[in-house]
Amino acid sequence: LSITEWRPVTGSLPPRDAADWDAEFAKYRSSPEFKLLNPHMTLDEFKSIYYMEWTHRLWGRLVGMSFLLPAAYFIARRKVSAPMAGKIVGIAGLIGFQGFLGWWMVKSGLKDDLFAPGSHPRVSQYRLTAHLGTAFLCYTAMLWNGLSILRQHKLLADPQAAAKLFERLRSPKLRVFRRSVGALAILVFCTAMSGGLVAGLDAGLIYNEFPYMGQGLTPPKSELFSEFYSHTADRSDVWWRNMLENPSLVQLDHRILATTTFTSVMSLWAYSRFSPTLRRMLPAACKKGMHGVVGFVGLQVALGITTLLYLVPLPLASAHQAGSLALLSSVIILGGRTWVPRRVARLTSQKLAQSRPVVSGPAFSTRVSNPRLDG
Repeated sequence: LSITEWRPVTGSLPPRDAADWDAEFAKYRSSPEFKLLNPHMTLDEFKSIYYMEWTHRLWGRLVGMSFLLPAAYFIARRKVSAPMAGKIVGIAGLIGFQGFLGWWMVKSGLKDDLFAPGSHPRVSQYRLTAHLGTAFLCYTAMLWNGLSILRQHKLLADPQAAAKLFERLRSPKLRVFRRSVGALAILVFCTAMSGGLVAGLDAGLIYNEFPYMGQGLTPPKSELFSEFYSHTADRSDVWWRNMLENPSLVQLDHRILATTTFTSVMSLWAYSRFSPTLRRMLPAACKKGMHGVVGFVGLQVALGITTLLYLVPLPLASAHQAGSLALLSSVIILGGRTWVPRRVARLTSQKLAQSRPVVSGPAFSTRVSNPRLDG
């Protein structure tokens, strides 16, 4: 919360001289964070946190420009298809929206009326999770479309092999596996978003043990569903407000989602490994992708437990967040190998139809059966 203004253009440059630094420091001294947490901070200490925030914002601008400028060129020169151009414009919109959400999130920590009385200044966990979720969605959209383009070129290079692969993947015997991969992607995303709530509430700084939380696997019910968090006279909001605002219950929810994710991954791996039908029908690329998901979920669980036990040190916390993105990426890659792309399947059929030789006569034209394609 060191930068108290949002200047998308002029904010790209840091303060240049002592007067500029004094002006920025004066703005920070008027913020709740300085008054309640850092009243003895010096100018040199302020510069260190300022550059941390400034680097993050500058990196966001660089990411946006590195996408927007090439995208504008490829669309203007008609180097991409109309459907892909629409997807690129959508991703560009997400990048812009992500920048706005970032400032909206920071703003929530700059005003006293946006956080609970008596608590120390922090950004809203709702806005932080929205900012995190949009970043994940933007990244996932880029990854999915990039993989789709690469896969399309690879498959269209050999239409016969592609047709056989699609026929295999469309088998009803793989329907459960295909749907499970989609459900797993949603579960991983939801688990990551619950991690955003944990970070926003500093919920990782309590119950620094695993698998217990105090005297048992869960804290007492009175602590999990406390009326302290209710904002209505009839206490009708006790359940959902505790789930989103009570650090104890938020951490428990994250543990449950993480455990469910790990169990789901291992169950899907066991299904692909020990089902005779799946072992026979599942392509080798899908099996390798499944092994990758298992590896990343194991790493993520280890990072999560270690981060909790060591009171959330910044390097471990950052690695844990990166691990969630890596796990989601591995599931998306597995999905790209498992699901049948409709457009590529249609183009493959058209290419195969065009490759069949035609015999023409004076009054008729007929296709000759190709045993390599029809047999």
